[in-house]
Amino acid sequence: MAGSQIERAFSLIESLTRNPRGTPMQELAEELGIPKSATHRMLAELIRLGYVRQNPESLRYHLSTKLVAMGFRYLASSGADIVQPILDRLAEQTGELVRLGVIEGDRQTWIAKAQGARPGLRYDPDMGRDAPLFYTASGHAWLSSMRDAQALARVEQQGLGDPADFGPNAPKSNAEFLEYLRVARELGYACVCESSALGMSALAAVVRHPVDGHVVGVLSVAGPSARVTPARMADMAPALLASAEELSAASPASELFH
Repeated sequence: MAGSQIERAFSLIESLTRNPRGTPMQELAEELGIPKSATHRMLAELIRLGYVRQNPESLRYHLSTKLVAMGFRYLASSGADIVQPILDRLAEQTGELVRLGVIEGDRQTWIAKAQGARPGLRYDPDMGRDAPLFYTASGHAWLSSMRDAQALARVEQQGLGDPADFGPNAPKSNAEFLEYLRVARELGYACVCESSALGMSALAAVVRHPVDGHVVGVLSVAGPSARVTPARMADMAPALLASAEELSAASPASELFH
């Protein structure tokens, strides 16, 4: 194909959007009408910039959550995606911050939100960053869907981060961390109080694909611990679980989970 390098790069990205299962490099080169060597260079640069990833087993190329997050930050503000009304409704029901994280490989990335807090103290972290797994409700909800050994491996792979970022009730050991996961499995949702940050509490539940049940996302509600007490978290849990179930049913229709 003719055109500038940037036109070729965007054509390549557009091609990747049409196949969420990934595309081989040969197929991309043929579709774009450019040599494999040029296709490889573009893919390598897009991988370096974080917009594309390669599956190490199939060697197919996929869009990363970085580009998806950019698009859905816009979609969240416009309400265009099918999931946004669900987030908005849960935020209205709870009066707190609702966040949705999507799972891609070994990462959980927050990419959509709805703020339900009334005037006063608000909790509103930036979207587009990976959820810390060791000490957040979102991390615990996802990891509680795994075996303990797998959950510990995910934490080790991500790293604990800076202890200065932890809340006073963050797990102090692997045994304490696994106890959080045990409780999450028992309740059907994870909850933390001043674990991710001083003065903050949250609860979270997984979103599963309706066909095979694999986890595609995590839905959470978070707010100041003075307001989001353990008793209130228990009261909010049914609404959280109902919304997570609704998102699970809607997930095949949303590009967010592909």
